[in-house]
Amino acid sequence: MDTERPSPRFADIDLWEPAEVLEAMVSGQFAAVAAVRAALPAIERAALAMARLKDGGRLVYAGAGTSGRLAVQDGAELMPTFGWPRDRLLLLIAGGEEAMTRAIEGAEDEAEHAVELIRRHAIGARDAVVAVAASGTTPFTLCCLRQAKQCGALTIGIANNRATPLLCEAEHPILLETGAEPIAGSTRMNAGTAQRITLTLMSTLLMIRLGRVYRGLMVEVQATNAKLVRRKERMLLYLSRRSEQEVGEALERAGGNLKVAMLLLQGCDAATAEALLQRTGGHLRAAVDLARISSSGG
Repeated sequence: MDTERPSPRFADIDLWEPAEVLEAMVSGQFAAVAAVRAALPAIERAALAMARLKDGGRLVYAGAGTSGRLAVQDGAELMPTFGWPRDRLLLLIAGGEEAMTRAIEGAEDEAEHAVELIRRHAIGARDAVVAVAASGTTPFTLCCLRQAKQCGALTIGIANNRATPLLCEAEHPILLETGAEPIAGSTRMNAGTAQRITLTLMSTLLMIRLGRVYRGLMVEVQATNAKLVRRKERMLLYLSRRSEQEVGEALERAGGNLKVAMLLLQGCDAATAEALLQRTGGHLRAAVDLARISSSGG
């Protein structure tokens, strides 16, 4: 596997000058970005397939070690950023939550535990599973994907080596060909960078397709602190071009729901606003268009 093999280029990296080490490592980061760019068509196909989650179902991330931590981080950020429901997000990492901060010996080899987790959480045809492993062979991750696939779930596999089981068995394989690492086997470097970018691109495109972004803004952001409350107010001021008082009153009437508040500012009552969002699958742009047509008598 390329991610595991020593590279002759870096055989004496421990003797190099610090500036040379840093230059070599940053070059590897650029190579990781190039690997993601080459995989953009596969990333797009996977994200569009995942858009079936508009009808319900859960988004499931699975991985071990560095790959697992990157996957879990991407999933966890969807809740505050895009308002993704907690009960529709499942984060499976070998070794459990403890593995987020330290290595759990042997956890990545626990294939039986992976099978048990998929069964326990009743993964099924409405769910989408994103499995990430630089090697493409990690037993825990591979078994999560295999078991989920048998249960009818949509499966996406992300790996950094060609023709590995994770890519061969995933419905939507994404190869990130980052090659040998400056430090052999340290996939937190080039492979990890490519994985992180890929996860971010794919999940963000998914959230856009599901109507959780409007005019470049995070209209489902969860206002869990004063800064985010103010951000929500600024977004609504920008979108509606109304006064601070009007925006504040609309948000209060909407119970803090920015989408509903925006429709209230278009002249809808709360019931109509909720109905329009339901009708458009939560897409604010389409709901605003319908509200404007209705208010103009069209």
